[in-house]
Amino acid sequence: MSKKPVQLDKDGLDPNRWRTLFVVAISQLMVVLDSSIVNIAIPSAKADLGITDANQQWVITAYTLAFGSLLLIGGRIGDFMGRKKIFIIGLAGFAAASALGGVAANQELLFASRALQGVFGALLAPAALAIISVTFTVPAERAKAFGVVGAISGGGAAIGLILGGTLTEYFSWRWCLGVNVPIAVFAGLMAFFYVRESKAGGEHSYDIPGVITATAGLFSLTYGFNEAATKGWSSQSTITFLVVAVLLLVSFVVIEAKVSNPMMPLRVVTERNRGGSYLGSLIVGAGLFSMFLFLGLYLQVVLGYSPLKSGFAFLPFTAGIIVFAGIASQLLPKFGPRPLMVPGLVFAGIGLLMLTLITPETSYVTHVLPSLLIMSSGMALVFIPLTSTSLHGVSNQDTGVASAMINTSQQVGGSLGTALLNTVAATAATNYIAANQSMGEKVQAFGITHGFTVAFTVSAGLLFAGAIVLFFFINVGKDSLVETEGVSVH
Repeated sequence: MSKKPVQLDKDGLDPNRWRTLFVVAISQLMVVLDSSIVNIAIPSAKADLGITDANQQWVITAYTLAFGSLLLIGGRIGDFMGRKKIFIIGLAGFAAASALGGVAANQELLFASRALQGVFGALLAPAALAIISVTFTVPAERAKAFGVVGAISGGGAAIGLILGGTLTEYFSWRWCLGVNVPIAVFAGLMAFFYVRESKAGGEHSYDIPGVITATAGLFSLTYGFNEAATKGWSSQSTITFLVVAVLLLVSFVVIEAKVSNPMMPLRVVTERNRGGSYLGSLIVGAGLFSMFLFLGLYLQVVLGYSPLKSGFAFLPFTAGIIVFAGIASQLLPKFGPRPLMVPGLVFAGIGLLMLTLITPETSYVTHVLPSLLIMSSGMALVFIPLTSTSLHGVSNQDTGVASAMINTSQQVGGSLGTALLNTVAATAATNYIAANQSMGEKVQAFGITHGFTVAFTVSAGLLFAGAIVLFFFINVGKDSLVETEGVSVH
């Protein structure tokens, strides 16, 4: 899968490292775009394939279940088999699954293709971050590399809304999946020539009990949160899946503490900077998710924006992320991560609180745009350092699984945020409508918007809680950002 080993330059650096970043950035953009593009495609796919309201969730859930439950084992496979090899396999599989979804003749084939995308995404995402971690060893360059990845992660979703709206409106919803194929093929070819192979040292045997309990536990957890979002927290299926998830994940921790070849060594999460980063990532994922979900609904349902116009409405957030990601990558080697992340989350929380002032009668320019700009500036200061601290001091043996933990914490946080904030918004809206029947026809729009603003308040609280977590957990300084443990390449 790889040519002869790349010769390092006189400074001991990979001469192809910036081309490697370009390849990883393309793959990261494809995965981020895919999530928001598919959301835009759902209404058209429903009409074309006869998907019922009850089954429409599986367009999203089939992917998130496979992706979320397989990330840890995907990271380990990359460590053991070779990150470049698994990266290319992940790209090829993601392209094939996307093509299958694009030509799906029925809902079953579409759901199956989405699950396959999740499987190959779980191989691709950890390998991509691990490649960046082992390729960039100079602090300033590493900060820039994570800055690019962070900008794509933070801003790519809004670009996906615009691209998805354009493809759906002027071509077909099928192109929302088909567009992944040329991107993945191009990235795979580039990776073949420019990405350097790396593997973990030491024992390469798999921890089968750990694989089973982690995969089943993460599946149950993700599905339980999905059930909570659709059926409520008191539903029997919600309670059952969440209880089973807790039991399986506790068993997983016990197994990992005892076996000689753990799938996820506890040393990965017990180091305070990495552990704090994963916890912070989970909380931020839960809190920030509401902004895209509920603000998108507000723009379309309450203000009457089209999907394409809604996508353009999020562009200032994307632009802010890109601009401030560049600033954050310059500041990170000078000040270290904590002085950026903590104020960044506070700013983002303030931006979310500003959204609590929206009503059906306020305008985008006066109430939405300022909050998007404040949130984007704050989150850019978080995304870039958080990726760096999540991989701080990790050994070459564990780079893939540590990278997988970033994605896993974000995935679990997003699922938790969906379930929690859907319940909060729906309850608040119902109570408001019941208490304000005297408003007449206006009550429905005001009630829905009130539900959104209550969810924004809870989301802001989560971001402030994330700031507190990062303040107490992150103690790595600018001098400690020099990573030497993960640079050996085989």
